[in-house]
Amino acid sequence: MFSISEFCRYLLYPEISAKAKQMRIVLNKTIGKGLKKDKNSVCDLQVSVNDTLPRKIFELCPKKDDVNLLDLKELSEGMGIGSLFAIDESNRLGLGSFKALGAVYTIAKIAIGEQFHEGIRNLQEDAITRLNGVTFATASAGNHGLSVAAGASLFGAEARIYVSSNVPKKFIKRLKALGAKVTVYGKNYEESQALAVKDSNLYGWTLISDSTWEGYDFGLDIMEGYLISISQALEKIPVELTHVFLQAGVGGLAAAFAAFIREKLGYAVKIIIVEPSTANCLQASIENGQPTQIKGPVSQMGRLDCKYPSVQAFYSLSKTANAFVTITEREAELGSKLLSDNGLSISKSSSAGYVALRLLAKRAKFSLDKKSKVLCVFSEGLIE
Repeated sequence: MFSISEFCRYLLYPEISAKAKQMRIVLNKTIGKGLKKDKNSVCDLQVSVNDTLPRKIFELCPKKDDVNLLDLKELSEGMGIGSLFAIDESNRLGLGSFKALGAVYTIAKIAIGEQFHEGIRNLQEDAITRLNGVTFATASAGNHGLSVAAGASLFGAEARIYVSSNVPKKFIKRLKALGAKVTVYGKNYEESQALAVKDSNLYGWTLISDSTWEGYDFGLDIMEGYLISISQALEKIPVELTHVFLQAGVGGLAAAFAAFIREKLGYAVKIIIVEPSTANCLQASIENGQPTQIKGPVSQMGRLDCKYPSVQAFYSLSKTANAFVTITEREAELGSKLLSDNGLSISKSSSAGYVALRLLAKRAKFSLDKKSKVLCVFSEGLIE
């Protein structure tokens, strides 16, 4: 184990750590323009930057809450940067992560249906019967499944959640407590997702994936729900941001936040996407110029352990992100511990953006100094 002093040197001064030198940094050459999709692609929709409907629907939620924005002055001083803010989603809607905003919102949109103006007023009146007889299915590494289960329960629908054998048992217990029927299948997220898609087609269920691919774009509604968080946060942050660090699995949160930040703050802000070194599907995709499947061992950053990106999220990030970087399992472990020592119960997945910030704090190319105003996201509480 590292001593505290070794630990701090490791994170603050990556140049003295052999492991830190393994960080892969890929600068995005298509920033501001984005990559063009294949001419035969049917994915022609864009990641939304309109937070109006999400926030209107959220106001009707019986458990609605405001974003928890942290001002981490001591941590910013330790890194030699001007200020550090963190969006803390570890208690969102009592479900423990930002994912709570995605599927619940999407299912609420389905419940409202075409009768928007009448439906949004009366959404609460007959909520429990609105979607009787409907079954929603999804694959999940945990948090998204909880959101689908909660949304289905709220509107009287059934939830079928597919998880891989790597998903913590705590998640499975929580899913069942919300009334979901859980199927454990496969060694990773991709394998459990394949079965969820197959069974949804077979039984006529509505698939609510937080990803997107050719011919499937429900994930765009999920991403639209995430705008509630960043919209609330930007209203509270008292400074002009210079850097934003966003961790990514398939890329839904990162794409939604990055698109909204570009819409509101422009391109002066540097946006850095952070992935596990064993699950850097977005980084590989930006290098190859197209969505790319990767192979690698299972990452202990469980909610980021995705080997293929959301297609729509990737193309959006090819326009909005400045760089794609990776961190190791050990770095994530140490980062989570450091945050815990500072009173923040954050998982390894959740700490990824913060860890990357610390590792890059002394690297000139990212212009992180005492004038920097940085935002990162604690996307979930302590689970692992």
